[in-house]
Amino acid sequence: MDLKSLIRDVPDFPKPGILFRDVTTLLSDPAGLRYTIDFLAQKCSEIELEIDYIIGMESRGFIFGAPMAYKLGAGFIPVRKKGKLPAAVHSIEYQLEYGTDTLEVHQDALQPGSKVLIVDDLIATGGTASATAQLVQKIDCELVGFGFIIELRDLQGRKHLPDVPIISLVEY
Repeated sequence: MDLKSLIRDVPDFPKPGILFRDVTTLLSDPAGLRYTIDFLAQKCSEIELEIDYIIGMESRGFIFGAPMAYKLGAGFIPVRKKGKLPAAVHSIEYQLEYGTDTLEVHQDALQPGSKVLIVDDLIATGGTASATAQLVQKIDCELVGFGFIIELRDLQGRKHLPDVPIISLVEY
């Protein structure tokens, strides 16, 4: 299946000069969505990743991460923006282009030593994925890999990630 044909290009979003890769058109296509989840799960199985949990970052990481966890027989852990989780959290602050942001995960969500795969819709500069990886490592879990639907290769986000397998289904 040609996943690129299901991903809409939106010029000048969120600001002039940016070409936004919109996965909502992929999500609305039943066969495309099923194929995407199955194909990413297959790629993870092919490299024999041992996974206890899949972490998905707010919000599109939830969309792909939860069915991946189901497919691979793992638990799903949401990583959210600051202040969105109701119980005690581990948090990490990270740099954005203009300022900082914070990601959080419940303190009781992961046990030290757990094997974790991080899943998101897209890797661009790698900031959010890198911060999530640091959060996983901060709580003494083992990061076993990353899974992305889209990778924007020109932005070189993977160079900011730890040396673990990185799977991306579509590259621009």
